[in-house]
Amino acid sequence: MRILVLLTALFFATAAAAAPPTQEGDFRIRDFRFRTGETLPELRIHYYTAGTPRRDARGKITNAVLLLHGTGGNGRSLLAPQFADVLMVPGGLLDPAKYFVILPDGLGHGQSSKPSDGLRARFPKYDYADMVETEHRLVTEHLGIERLRLILGTSMGCMHAFMWAEQWPNAAQALMPLACLPAEIAGRNRLWRKMAIDAVTSDPAYRGGDYTTQPAQGLRTAAGLLMVAGAAPLPMQISYPKREAVDRYFEEQVAARARGMDANDFIYQVDASRTYDPSKDLEKITAPMTWINSADDFINPPELGIAEAAAKRLKTTRFKLLPATPETRGHGSHTWANLWKDDLADLLKRSERK
Repeated sequence: MRILVLLTALFFATAAAAAPPTQEGDFRIRDFRFRTGETLPELRIHYYTAGTPRRDARGKITNAVLLLHGTGGNGRSLLAPQFADVLMVPGGLLDPAKYFVILPDGLGHGQSSKPSDGLRARFPKYDYADMVETEHRLVTEHLGIERLRLILGTSMGCMHAFMWAEQWPNAAQALMPLACLPAEIAGRNRLWRKMAIDAVTSDPAYRGGDYTTQPAQGLRTAAGLLMVAGAAPLPMQISYPKREAVDRYFEEQVAARARGMDANDFIYQVDASRTYDPSKDLEKITAPMTWINSADDFINPPELGIAEAAAKRLKTTRFKLLPATPETRGHGSHTWANLWKDDLADLLKRSERK
C-alpha cells in the first residue's frame, strides 16, 4: 500500500488484474503529415475498447466514451484498479455493458508509432496537436463515431480534452478534464520537464539518440524528477516519516522506473507539450464540462490562480479543486476515481439529451 500512495497514472501505471475484458486493434494512417512538415509513410495508433457500440434509429453510435491517458502511459493505464474497479464495473458510471469505451495509446506511447520503433531521434517531432489529430481521426474515420458521449482525460489527456473541446466543439456531449491547466507549459512545469530532458541528453551514453544501451544515469535522474512531480506531500509524509524509509523507497522505485523507460520515447513524450496553449480560445468550449484539479498537485499548483481565472471564461464548465487530504494523491488524484466519481455522475446527468 505504501508504494501505491505515490504511484500516478501519469507515468507507467499498470493495468488491473480484474480489469474489464477489452478488444484491441490498430488504426493505420497513410502518409501522415506532422505540424513540423515531417511525414511518416504509415502511422499506427493502437487502441483498446470495452463494451459494444449502440446505435440510434439513424445508425449513429450514441454511447462512445473516449478515455485519454497521461504522459508516459498507454490505453491500459486507465484500467488500473483505482480507476477501472470503481467506474468500469457492473453498475459503475462507465460500465462497459452500457458504454462503448475507447482507450487509445497516444501517438508516441504504448504500441502506437514511436521513436523506439526504429527511427529513434529521427522520428518526426510530434506535439499535442499531432496527437489530438490522430485521436480524432481514430474516433471519426476508423470507428465511425460522429459524437462522443464523453471525453475524460487525465493529465496529458486532460490537456488533450481542452484541445478537443476548442477544435471540435460538438465532438463530445460532455467532457471531464482531470489534472491540468489550460495555459502554456511554463514556469516550474516546464522547468522540471527541461531538467529531465537535459539529464538524459547530457548523459554521454545518449549519443544523440543513437545509443547502444540506454543512458542509465540520465534516465535515473529523470525517473527521480518524475517521482517528485507525481508525489503528494501529505500521504508521502505519513507513509515515509523516517529518512531511512524514504531512501529505501527511492532506491527501489527509481531503479524500477528507469528500467521501464526508453530515452528517446521519454524525451518526445515530455517535450510534446511545448506548443500547448488553449488559453486564447476558451470561449469556444460550449459542451458541458467538469474540470477537476487537486490542491496537492506539484505540476498544476493552485496558487498560480490560472484555473480560477480560466473558469470564469468557461460558461458551461464546473471547476472543482480537491482539497489536500491523506486520501488525495497529488497529481495522480486524476486516476483515483473515488475522489471525484460523484462529480462524474453529476456531469453525465446534466449532459443527458432531453
